[in-house]
Amino acid sequence: MGVLSVIFLPWLVYILVHAVDTHPWSAHSRKPTNVAATIQAIAQSSSDWTDLAWQQQLNRKLSNEGVSVEIVSASNQVIFDSARHGPPPWMPGSQQVMVVRNGTLVGTLHVSQPGPTDPVAALAALLTAVFAILLVSVQVGRNVVRPLEAMSKAALQIADGDLDFQLKSSKTAEMRQVQHAFQVMGDGLRSAFAKQQKLEEERRFFIGAIAHDLRTPLFSLRGYLDGIEQGIATSPEKLAHYVAVCQDKAAHLERLVADLFAFTRLEYLEETLQREAFDLAALTRQAVSGVLSRAQAKRLSLVSNLPEEAVKVWGDPHLLERALTNLLDNALHHTPDNGTITVALHVDVSRITVTIRDTGPGFAADDMARVFDPLYRGDASRNLATGGAGLGLTIARRVFRAHGGDLSAENASDTGALLTGWLPVEK
Repeated sequence: MGVLSVIFLPWLVYILVHAVDTHPWSAHSRKPTNVAATIQAIAQSSSDWTDLAWQQQLNRKLSNEGVSVEIVSASNQVIFDSARHGPPPWMPGSQQVMVVRNGTLVGTLHVSQPGPTDPVAALAALLTAVFAILLVSVQVGRNVVRPLEAMSKAALQIADGDLDFQLKSSKTAEMRQVQHAFQVMGDGLRSAFAKQQKLEEERRFFIGAIAHDLRTPLFSLRGYLDGIEQGIATSPEKLAHYVAVCQDKAAHLERLVADLFAFTRLEYLEETLQREAFDLAALTRQAVSGVLSRAQAKRLSLVSNLPEEAVKVWGDPHLLERALTNLLDNALHHTPDNGTITVALHVDVSRITVTIRDTGPGFAADDMARVFDPLYRGDASRNLATGGAGLGLTIARRVFRAHGGDLSAENASDTGALLTGWLPVEK
């Protein structure tokens, strides 16, 4: 638009000013000219075309009438050209007349009747061109140059780590698109930076919590080993007790390290899945059998409602067994003696559902929203007697999600906790 205004606006102003100045619509505002009579007179005077006096007289007449004539001989030589004696015509409307005498071509007349040059209109056109150029320059500076400078400054701020920038809107559609893309990039960087900070805080908390959880059983294990070395266990019964405690603490450390190792794999879980076809019902029975001795030690009843037929699933059997074991461990830790844990497997058209229900106290209202958070165990004291590092449910949920399903937690209608995991049915 700016380029078009610079090109066409001066011409338009020239025409308008010239029209106002000369009043072309008024019949008496200009001298009437008879171009046909002039052409006829020149054609009849073909014998005088080369006469200098005649040419001078013709030139004065043509100048008064506002007509330009070029006389070209039959041999295509210019004999006379009135345009050489004055300013060149502007926007000429010319006609060509061939002069024939006695059947022989004498010459050709090129006749044009230009409008007179208007100095006022020309000056107005020049000023309009200058004004258009200045206006376009101002608009380009406001809507293109300044936004580009602002984006350049914002890019330098981003390079320095400062993501707090704002870009003023431009009236140019292309610049608005670029600004929008730049703003979206800035919002994405701010979001990524905030997420990185949150992950860094979680990492520091995770390392501190793991160090605390590892130090406690290590301290106990070292104390009992020192007692054995120093001979504090003076009787076989006391020595056996010390050894049993050491074995329990070593098993606790093994569970913590296993949880930590499994958790570190979760970020790349989808990439490390070893998928294969297997029977989920058989895998669930195997997980239940793995915790049966611990359930019997607490006098807990393990009830399995599993289908007899095979339930084919495509996934990583080792990770899914670990997820089921974590869910069963959670139920074992929170179910009081003589309680019941029920494991069920249901298959419908679109999904396979696994439910583990216990008769424990269930989830507290404040804990319901955080049961799957890493290292969260629902107790401020972080008492290790209630479980491991607080990663079991986190690992289980991420395993289910890595297989295209999910894991949810709620309280049963009567009592206890209900954990429900599902996997999609492979088509």
